[in-house]
Amino acid sequence: MNKSILLFLLVSSMTLGQNKDQLKNCLISKETNISKLQKNKMKKQEKNVLGTDLEMASLEPLTGFYRDGFCSTGTNDTGIHVVAAVLTDEFLNYSKAKGNDLITPNLMYGFAGLKSGNVWCLCANRWKEALKAGVAPPVILSATNQKALEYLSLDDLKSHVVK
Repeated sequence: MNKSILLFLLVSSMTLGQNKDQLKNCLISKETNISKLQKNKMKKQEKNVLGTDLEMASLEPLTGFYRDGFCSTGTNDTGIHVVAAVLTDEFLNYSKAKGNDLITPNLMYGFAGLKSGNVWCLCANRWKEALKAGVAPPVILSATNQKALEYLSLDDLKSHVVK
């Protein structure tokens, strides 16, 4: 985790009168969980849009509907967060204008905010909207869940592949 974010969280917790030991334990727990995810990254059974095993999208920032680094989906994922995208400023601003602000940190939910260059699992329909608006971010096909093909064409995804 970024050291400046850790410092900010620690200072913020002291400002809010929270127990800094509790926050420290929480951060240690997150780092331990990320370490476990890295070791177990090949255990996903889902497939990507290429028909091979779904690869991890990102641990930093930790992405995915289940916050496990994968663009996995399930019955609780009503947004269908299956497109592994490398975010751009154009897309982030577009998403914010559409009511989904991914830029601004929301520490209440442990969300540090995203920036251009971060890899994030996007909702299939939001990526499709962005495609029509000409601001679709590049995708990582090996980390994009095959479920995306129910909403998007493989050709559209391939035309926006990370180079």
